[in-house]
Amino acid sequence: MTIYLDHAATAPINEVAIDAITKAMRNLGNASSVHNHGRAIRKDVEDARHALSELVGASASEVIFTGSGTEANNLAIKGFYWKAIAANPKRKVIVTSAFEHHAILDPIQWLVEHESAEQVLVPINHSGFIDLDFLKDLIANRGSEIALISVMHSNNELGTLQPIAEVVKLAGQIPVHTDAVQSFGKVDFDFAKLDLTAATISAHKVGGPLGIAALILKRGLDLVPILHGGGQEREIRSGTLNAPAIIGFSAAAIYALENRTLNFTKVRKLRDYFISELKKAVPDCTINSISDPALPGIVNVTFPGTENDAMLLLLDSEGISCSAGSACSAGVPRPSHVLVAMGLTEEQADASLRISIGVTNTQSEIDQVISVLPSVIQRARKALDVSRLA
Repeated sequence: MTIYLDHAATAPINEVAIDAITKAMRNLGNASSVHNHGRAIRKDVEDARHALSELVGASASEVIFTGSGTEANNLAIKGFYWKAIAANPKRKVIVTSAFEHHAILDPIQWLVEHESAEQVLVPINHSGFIDLDFLKDLIANRGSEIALISVMHSNNELGTLQPIAEVVKLAGQIPVHTDAVQSFGKVDFDFAKLDLTAATISAHKVGGPLGIAALILKRGLDLVPILHGGGQEREIRSGTLNAPAIIGFSAAAIYALENRTLNFTKVRKLRDYFISELKKAVPDCTINSISDPALPGIVNVTFPGTENDAMLLLLDSEGISCSAGSACSAGVPRPSHVLVAMGLTEEQADASLRISIGVTNTQSEIDQVISVLPSVIQRARKALDVSRLA
């Protein structure tokens, strides 16, 4: 029996999306072609774009398809920065949170190293939320220098929902982007109501295919593109449109939104049950993800005296899949910057796991995980003791 508890990394693709993709892959044509085959594919793509835009609270023209959430984030960060400094060379400051995904932090760091940008990190409190007072003071003192503010809608390791509406109000005329990859389809997210400048969403977090995402960009705005070619997607993201994936994205999103309330309730119930049973089985563990509002299924927990690499291997040998944090940083030997940002020591961060529960999980699976965890932790602690003596 294998148990998948890494839904924050990627969710299982659902049958609705598989059916939509399979049907679309049988249709011949390039959506940019003007003949009948091309126009038929274009109609399917635009129908999918329209449906997706309604789900996210945007207009169809505001949806720009990309190959991944990482690409969409890079497009937003670099595109807004380049546009800002072209208009005013003094606008070199990019503001983001201290526990942002590396798909945000790394393109900012690239701009710092190559184009003289300045990064300012908004601190995180011990509950896993950004410091709005810090942001308010920063904008009051340096607002004229800020090119962009980018704060994630929900944190991928803790699940905490960030106060994006308040960020937008504080920002005023400064563009605000949010990485909503973890949030879309799981909790309420409305682009227009939040009055955002841009947002990133991705298919594979909501039961859609890998390799397709979107940047939602406010109508009337253009960005400096990072890809040049055929001029697709408002000339902001050139490249042949992946029609089957776009159609599958739309189908998966429709299904997720139709069942969002039911799924949230089920997943939150499983999460609470897991935490309750975990505290009984491993009394000295510390739950890092206890604050609300939050995503329904993320549990971040520290097991003192262990290292997460050993824990992951031992759990994998038991047929249990989870993670130490973002899948995009897997294999990188460094403590979670998310946990360090909220005040944990590097040793505590290295002893922490992220268990992310999804709608396909069951209580019997949770019971199985709880039953093996004490022995896994005992073996992990012995392994760490041996390594320290070596």
